[in-house]
Amino acid sequence: MSEREIYQHKYHQLLPELSERARRRVVAADANSRGHGGSMFIHKASGISLPTIRKGIRELATGVMLPENRDRQPGGGRKDITETDATVENDLLGLGEDSSQGDPESLLKWTNKSLRTLEKELKKQDPVISHTKILHLLKATDYRLQSNKKTKEGTDHPDRDAQFQHISERAAEFLEAGDPVISVDTKKKELVGNYKTNGRLWLPKGKPIEVNMHDFPDKQLGKAAPYGVYDVGDDQGYVNVGIDPDTGEFSVASISRWWEHLGKKRYAKSTRLMITADSGGSNGYRLKLWKKDLQRLADQTGLEISVCHFPPGTSKWNTIEHKLFSFISINWKGRPLTSSEVIVNLIASTKTSSGLKVYAVLDDRTYQLKKEVSDQEMETLNIERNDFHGEWNYTIRPRL
Repeated sequence: MSEREIYQHKYHQLLPELSERARRRVVAADANSRGHGGSMFIHKASGISLPTIRKGIRELATGVMLPENRDRQPGGGRKDITETDATVENDLLGLGEDSSQGDPESLLKWTNKSLRTLEKELKKQDPVISHTKILHLLKATDYRLQSNKKTKEGTDHPDRDAQFQHISERAAEFLEAGDPVISVDTKKKELVGNYKTNGRLWLPKGKPIEVNMHDFPDKQLGKAAPYGVYDVGDDQGYVNVGIDPDTGEFSVASISRWWEHLGKKRYAKSTRLMITADSGGSNGYRLKLWKKDLQRLADQTGLEISVCHFPPGTSKWNTIEHKLFSFISINWKGRPLTSSEVIVNLIASTKTSSGLKVYAVLDDRTYQLKKEVSDQEMETLNIERNDFHGEWNYTIRPRL
């Protein structure tokens, strides 16, 4: 092993554990000990810049000491690029627009370009920017990166983008008027019991949480079906954890619970409610039971309920997936969901730095599977279908 490799090995092990000031002084001391040419040798071995090494040498020579809680003099360090270049954010967003795909409520955008690709393209305009800073800027401007292998969404409906625009305009109208807009869906059903869950936890070495070898469902514990309601205007989530089949009746019952527990107080003056939902599942646009029970909810609450469904194959754009369900999954990662109560508690403890609050309740009621709704019952609904894709966009009003 050469002398430089010996130093490289030393720095690889030592420097990551030190503060910025300590790193600077360690390499400066080594440079001093080598005499002439020492700074260049240490620079090549450590990767630390020559100005930083020279600064450390000056500090050692003069004995200048900084306060314990500082690594630099006040005002030291490179200025944030957004302070020195006011156009960098717009430049970045401009690069993303040609590959971005907009969330229908304009609350979230995605780009399928990688950080490295964006860095390479942006450096043509802003040479000093790094992919790490790009990540911070993207998050700050409500962008998220998606893997290229997951951009296929199945067959695109010809009116896909037009429906997104319709949802966006309707949501903006409701929010501007102070009326509630909720995004709803059922989270993936979870096995209840001592089963392995995705993710890892920090635990003492050699003491992992022991779980069942096989994922055979426990007949007594069964599965949990968390149905979520995300309040777009208030950044609040409400999850009704069911233990019975996920039916249209369960979906509307979950929305009804949200209204009674949170919505009615938060939107006391509102007479209408907007719901965005997937095109399939227990809240699908073809499901008669979903519409029948929404009519019952409208009659009970006096609310005019407007529903907008996402086009087929676009469920990942549902706001609740990224604003609520993703954070719930992060919160309970690596934790066995040993009981329904544990699931409820883990969901309710979900928080984000942006202020997301989540409420969760256990729903132990029984919901009949394959409940039939007759054509005669459907004819009694006070439903008005929109001129644009009335199967996706409709309003249910209370019956007088």
